[in-house]
Amino acid sequence: MKAAWYEQFGAPDDVLTVGELEDPKPGPGEVLVRLKASSVNPSDVKKRAGSFPNLLDDGYVIPHSDGAGVIESVGEGVSGDRVGDEVWVYQAQYGRRFGTAAELVTVGNERAPLLPEGVTHEVGACLGIAVMTAHRCVFADGPVAGQTILITGGAGRVGHYAIQWAHNGGARVIATASNDQDRQACTEAGADAVVNHREENWSAEVQAATDGQLVDRVVEVEFGANLSEVLKLARIGATIATYSSTQDPQPKLPFYQMMYMDLKIRLVIVYAMPEEAKRGAIADIDEACRTGKLQHRVAHVLGLDEIAKAHVLIESGGFRGCVVVRP
Repeated sequence: MKAAWYEQFGAPDDVLTVGELEDPKPGPGEVLVRLKASSVNPSDVKKRAGSFPNLLDDGYVIPHSDGAGVIESVGEGVSGDRVGDEVWVYQAQYGRRFGTAAELVTVGNERAPLLPEGVTHEVGACLGIAVMTAHRCVFADGPVAGQTILITGGAGRVGHYAIQWAHNGGARVIATASNDQDRQACTEAGADAVVNHREENWSAEVQAATDGQLVDRVVEVEFGANLSEVLKLARIGATIATYSSTQDPQPKLPFYQMMYMDLKIRLVIVYAMPEEAKRGAIADIDEACRTGKLQHRVAHVLGLDEIAKAHVLIESGGFRGCVVVRP
């Protein structure tokens, strides 16, 4: 099979190789998927850069966790009826070396849900980390109907889906964005109000948008950097669900202030989600895609030979949406 891999950590152009590898075979409980699309997530480029120093201990790594394609064969214990199923793939390169930047990948049967009717392979490859993270952040603590939810970085990949999940769930959504284009994207996704998180004391704008009402939940993209402002906005008993803290990776917490607010801090990563939560997210993704309730943004589609360029795009940013490579 044609695949991309790296045998050392470093810059994309320096370490990513595209060539031929032996075809994988599905083991017990696994399916073999012929991939039509593979998407690049920030975690993929961080791994390639060396964020997990032991990742290469057992040999080369085929990157990427998310993808979409067609089941070609199945392993022991999996119904043969699955052969020919159009599927999307998530969590492929987690706890192992072999991801979706290849023509073929084997994954556990449960990691290859049916592709919702009408969804392309390119969009299917984008349904994993970002959409499931957003779902977990919004719904992990129960229904949101009638609640007010603050979503910071609402134009980002996770934020864009979090706005939609919260809006579709019946919440009032306040999002933050730093420019007019991102503001418009948040509004189109379903935000009731959008404020600029680059402005000093931006929490005052949020309070103006809510007529002084404090928020029930926060979906937070920069936990450490935004915490002081968020604490001005969270009600007693609120939940802050966060999936990133890049600017301040070791934030200092005002413990007693937060304790007296009876806050719940939820740290979210797809890999550690309970299996029940993953199944719930998959069911909701299927329903929302089939009924047209989720907007998707595929920003770039490249060939596998251009995988280094795809990784550079993710690292450099400056666009909104998913980067896809076609094996």
